[in-house]
Amino acid sequence: MGWNLGELITKYDVPGAQVAVLADGKIRDEAAGVLSLRTGVETTSDSVFKIGSITKIWTATLVRQLVSEGVLDLDRPVREYVPGFRLNDAAATALLTARHLLTHTGGLDGNHYADTGRNDDAIEKFVAALADADQLLPPGTLFSYSNSGYALLGRLVEVVRGKRFHDVLREHLVAPLGLRSVATDPYEAILHRAAVGHVEAGGELVPTTSWAARYHCVPSGSHLAMSARDLLEFVRLHLTDETLAALREPQLESVPDFGGGILGWGLGWMLYQDRVLGHTGVSKGQKAFLRVVPSAGVAVAVLTNSAGGEPLAHEIFSTVLGELAGVGTAPLPVPPANPTPIDADRMCGTYRTTLYDIALAVENDRAFLTYHPRSELAASLLGKRESRVEVVRLGDSTIITLEPKFDGHQVLSLVGSGEHGRARFLHNGAAATRIA
Repeated sequence: MGWNLGELITKYDVPGAQVAVLADGKIRDEAAGVLSLRTGVETTSDSVFKIGSITKIWTATLVRQLVSEGVLDLDRPVREYVPGFRLNDAAATALLTARHLLTHTGGLDGNHYADTGRNDDAIEKFVAALADADQLLPPGTLFSYSNSGYALLGRLVEVVRGKRFHDVLREHLVAPLGLRSVATDPYEAILHRAAVGHVEAGGELVPTTSWAARYHCVPSGSHLAMSARDLLEFVRLHLTDETLAALREPQLESVPDFGGGILGWGLGWMLYQDRVLGHTGVSKGQKAFLRVVPSAGVAVAVLTNSAGGEPLAHEIFSTVLGELAGVGTAPLPVPPANPTPIDADRMCGTYRTTLYDIALAVENDRAFLTYHPRSELAASLLGKRESRVEVVRLGDSTIITLEPKFDGHQVLSLVGSGEHGRARFLHNGAAATRIA
């Protein structure tokens, strides 16, 4: 397929990977490496990898099916479909729609951490807990990536269908498409050759010790696993079913730069240059990547069991999309050789999320981001009481981490203009609000 996957996983220190390419109506796939460095089990083309937030496109598809059946209007308030639904802001409760949720403009707390168990009512209980979650902004105000919003979409699907979310996934997508290598929960995953995630620890790559985040996150991307081939069979549906074309129409023409070359957003889909669609998924030491060029009928899926899988995927996309679809791929972000100074008056300050207070400050002509956990949970996720990373200016309104982490350089945007021209938000996909 124009590359040697075995050589690529060695080059980028990825334990195992699958690649599938859809072109001329046919899917070709390849697998290499191992599913776990602990067990040494070989990766095969029917192994299942978690697809992380690519799940959001599956959730959006289930929502679109409801629209096609005439039982859901994307622009009517969610509370009309989900009895008892309430946010901690009455005006937001009245305004919030499914379109807001699909485009991450609902203003919801992006990652509300509430453990609501693993039973059939986990998503329902989570949505009830949103009544106590932070409301960032009024719906429709600002793009801010929200896993919580997609959990709410999952609950909407459950209520309208009268079934558990993972049952709806299987009955309305997995079974009709004849997909054989798909697991909607851990109990199904253990029936397949399942990839285990790997993270950096002490300078080396080690398998993770857990499968997934809390069960309520299923609609946003915590559990769904499959082969790269089956992922592209799902994409084929989007290229052949005209009712699904509406999901890829631009809803947001621009979003803050947080790396990855994302220019805008559809209904679930990320939008890239040259009318390329896609999504990226991150989950417990696994990274999944999907790019689609509808005009050329080309799609590429790269599934990896490493948190550092992006450079491998980028090399494959650069090759395949150029050769088969004649489109380019944005380069991975790197710090400039001679960065201009941070605009301290506009950029520096303290920004707050549910989990962290994030301070951007200049010390002796060097700029640093310092993460202060706001709870014991946040400290456990961070792994320490405080984390500091050096950043430099990347563009007029962007900064980038100077030293790459295991998963590369992080790009953040300074968004909006408040008092004295200071940025209102520090944005890394989700927005952190200035508090000082």
